[in-house]
Amino acid sequence: MNVRPMIALFAGLVFGVGLGVSQMINPEKVLSFLHISSQWDPSLALVMGAALAVSLAGYRLSIRRSKPVLDERFHLPESTTVDRRLIGGAAIFGAGWGLAGYCPGPAIAALSSGSWEPPLFVLAMLVGSALYDRLHLVIGEHP
Repeated sequence: MNVRPMIALFAGLVFGVGLGVSQMINPEKVLSFLHISSQWDPSLALVMGAALAVSLAGYRLSIRRSKPVLDERFHLPESTTVDRRLIGGAAIFGAGWGLAGYCPGPAIAALSSGSWEPPLFVLAMLVGSALYDRLHLVIGEHP
C-alpha cells in the first residue's frame, strides 16, 4: 500500500486548516497586514514567523538525512540564480497578493468558505498558468 498520497492529503488538510485558523484565507485580514496605515494589523507577522520556525526546524532535520523518508531523493531547485524571470515572477506574485488579498495556497483553502471570490481567483490563476505555458510553447523558451 502506497502511503504517500494519504500523507500528502493529511499534510494538505493540516495546511488548509492552519490557513483558515490564522485567517490567511480572509483577504481583508491579509490586505490590512500588507497595507501599512493607521489600520495596520501586524498579527499575520506572527503566523509567518511561526511558519518560518516550523520550516527551519524541518529543514534542519532534513539536511541530516541522506534521503527523504518517503522518496528516493530530495527534489531541490537546480538553479540558484536570481535572474529577471525570478524577480519578475516575484513582483507579479506580490502585486497579485496585494491587489486581491489571495495567494495560491490560501485561495484554494478559501474555496471552502462559500464566497464567490476564491473560485474566481483560482480560475484566473489557472487561466494565467495555462497562458504562461502556451506562451512558452509559442516563443520556444523553456522555463
